[in-house]
Amino acid sequence: MKILLVGSGGREHALALGLKADPSTTELHCAPGNPGIADLALLHPLDIKNNAAIVALAKELLIDLVVIGPEVPLVNGASDALRSAGFAVFGPSKAAAQLEGSKDFAKGVMRDAGVPTAHSYTCTTKEEIEKALDEFGAPYVVKDDGLAAGKGVVVTIDREVALAHALSCTRVLIEEYLNGPEISLFGISDGRNIIAMQPAQDFKRALDGDLGPNTGGMGAYSPLPWAPDDIIEDTYTQVLAPVIAEMAARGTPFIGLLYAGLALTDHGIRVIEFNARFGDPETQVLIPLLKTPLATLLYKAATNALDDVALQWREESAVTVVLAAGGYPESPQTGSVILNIPNVKETLTFHAGTTRSTAGLVSSGGRVLSVTGVGEDLTEARDRAYRAISQITLPGSFYRTDIALNASVAEKGN
Repeated sequence: MKILLVGSGGREHALALGLKADPSTTELHCAPGNPGIADLALLHPLDIKNNAAIVALAKELLIDLVVIGPEVPLVNGASDALRSAGFAVFGPSKAAAQLEGSKDFAKGVMRDAGVPTAHSYTCTTKEEIEKALDEFGAPYVVKDDGLAAGKGVVVTIDREVALAHALSCTRVLIEEYLNGPEISLFGISDGRNIIAMQPAQDFKRALDGDLGPNTGGMGAYSPLPWAPDDIIEDTYTQVLAPVIAEMAARGTPFIGLLYAGLALTDHGIRVIEFNARFGDPETQVLIPLLKTPLATLLYKAATNALDDVALQWREESAVTVVLAAGGYPESPQTGSVILNIPNVKETLTFHAGTTRSTAGLVSSGGRVLSVTGVGEDLTEARDRAYRAISQITLPGSFYRTDIALNASVAEKGN
């Protein structure tokens, strides 16, 4: 099977690893890719916002399956253009990708499907915003309705900060604060069926102790030893299956990866948000643990053939730690030389914000690399990830030191 993977981040590097390992993969192409993905796939320059260019490349390469990684081409309708040209695509249509492209749309789907979520107001004026902020009170949860690269959400006890963020958005959701641990649970769908993956937890704040600004994600781990035993089944029943059924009933079936960000509250599961693609950095822990051949799985999803498919997982744990550029997320420093990429047993280094120059490998984004350790338990996986990431040299860079720390301590105590 000839596969084209669209994207260039750490998520795509992890997907490339999984796709390459599937014996059914005969050729793996990635556009535009990154220096790490270049070790696994043939790279092609591409503007991922140009649907015609994506289709032209797929035609040129005689591709059997297109896997779209990032949200921007999905919301721009790249899947529709590819399907119209006869390609099997793992990734939702423009209409279905509105589950991520518009938080207001997602709330409407959840309302109609009976999916539990936070109460919210969609606001467009200062008067509406202030009324909603006062009704819910602190902590204030303010969400840009549209795409914001994982940085459109502000949770704060400072009303002025909440108001300023809300006023910076054209359309904004103000919603009640959901108290409880957060998890990410992905489902792979063919438009009729959806198969739940094992849960992961990511860390959004930039600094240790969940301090600092929100980011696209500073680390993740899986499995979650503290999560309820029935979390996968409950999420499937209460969230994933109803949403897939509702999308199909609307005539916009969801084909691809449905990412459910969940809060485990005292009143049960509540959906915080949906994404229409694999999450980053959760993908970097899930793919190394997935035993089921990835290319075959995604092709079955793309061709309406997930009946009777069950996922298999390794009996191991994985922890990912993100190396971020100085100044991230507000104004990341780029162009610095990266040295000492680790080659440590049972660890994987995924490239995200990297590029090649005459000086060698240099940083080109906020989240530069992510290092995943795999081990018998979270403690071993953490140790391997941190031992490896500590070897990397990148001036001004930083990483959190507490990824999966509490979970690993609790796991040892059981």
